[in-house]
Amino acid sequence: MTDAAQPLPDARARKNVTILVAAQALLGAQMPMIFTIGGLAGQSLAPNPCWATLPLSLIVLGSMLTAAPLAALMQRFGRRAGFILGTLGGAAGGAVGALGLVQGSFPLFLAGSFLTGIYLSAQGFYRFAAADTAAGDFQPKAISYVLAGGLAAAIIGPQLVKVTAEAMVVPFLGTYLAVIAINIAGPILFLFLDIPRPPVRDPAHHHGRTRAEMLRDPAIAVAIICAMVSYALMNLVMTSTPLAVVGCGFETGIAADIVTAHVLAMYVPSFFTGHLIARHGAQRIVALGLAILAAAGGVALTGVALEQFFVALILLGVGWNFGFIGATAMLAQAHGPEERGAVQGMNDLLVFGGVTMASLASGGLMNCSGGSAEQGWVAVNLAMVPFLALAGGALIWLVMRPREAG
Repeated sequence: MTDAAQPLPDARARKNVTILVAAQALLGAQMPMIFTIGGLAGQSLAPNPCWATLPLSLIVLGSMLTAAPLAALMQRFGRRAGFILGTLGGAAGGAVGALGLVQGSFPLFLAGSFLTGIYLSAQGFYRFAAADTAAGDFQPKAISYVLAGGLAAAIIGPQLVKVTAEAMVVPFLGTYLAVIAINIAGPILFLFLDIPRPPVRDPAHHHGRTRAEMLRDPAIAVAIICAMVSYALMNLVMTSTPLAVVGCGFETGIAADIVTAHVLAMYVPSFFTGHLIARHGAQRIVALGLAILAAAGGVALTGVALEQFFVALILLGVGWNFGFIGATAMLAQAHGPEERGAVQGMNDLLVFGGVTMASLASGGLMNCSGGSAEQGWVAVNLAMVPFLALAGGALIWLVMRPREAG
């Protein structure tokens, strides 16, 4: 038996998970920082206020386009190289964004947002890296623990915004300088990672399936579909929420409280999601996540009272957690080490492609689907139905397929 095939020490897996949790908490704080002030900064720079959220969409687009190259780089040179490159992209994005603010240049600010997408893409691989050295029941727990680090990021990021947003003459410049500082600390953290590189390819042997072959694998295809739907629908509704809340007569501070409750609901369940997956299986947890997302849409469609917004967004966060972590666990169990780079890069390309489309569609559904905020909110939540049906149907097909084949 080769070293790569032997069970990896639990101590190594736990050490790597600890480092990745810290990375998710500290480096990940830059994302709520940028998503909190990116639209406001864009509004101050854009020649047309309709383009105010374009910087946020470009972050997701940058993440989508760099997912496959980053995965290929990590397949060849290891996780550490990819994660350090991600921090360099984050620092560059913060620097170019800061320059755009100083010069009052919207195109420069957009370029910085696109570069920030390199970091967001690298962050998406933290969850896969947690599974690399974890074995057995600890694998879904490791994925869950790393995503739980986002809870700290959701607290740290907004607090840094409060301190930095108006700290300098140019609004929001202090926040982007803080983003640069956060990314500079990243490479130091990743020096302590202990994740072996994937096996070196031997031309004399077969080395995994092509991307087309992997997409024809039912387990991989359904995992990707469920991850896409869970993440894209969460983004679709979350992006519209502040517009809907304020449009229905509530104060901006109330909208912020609802979003905070949503973010907490996204990450708090991560402390036990992995245990649920280990006990009940990833497919059942994904199914539960899709059902909770459907419940979120159902509550939102019942009205626009304050409690309905709170309950809908809390359910939306929990549904994303179960659906996305469960789908990640399904994918991690469906491929070998030699296929890691190709399948994970393909997964994140498709997932963030779906999130990009949802981000672009959210504002249009909210603002162009009737004459009131209530009508726009209904349109956003009704848009969830066909995609939930697609993911649910795919999952049912996957579960039933072995019985039919037998």
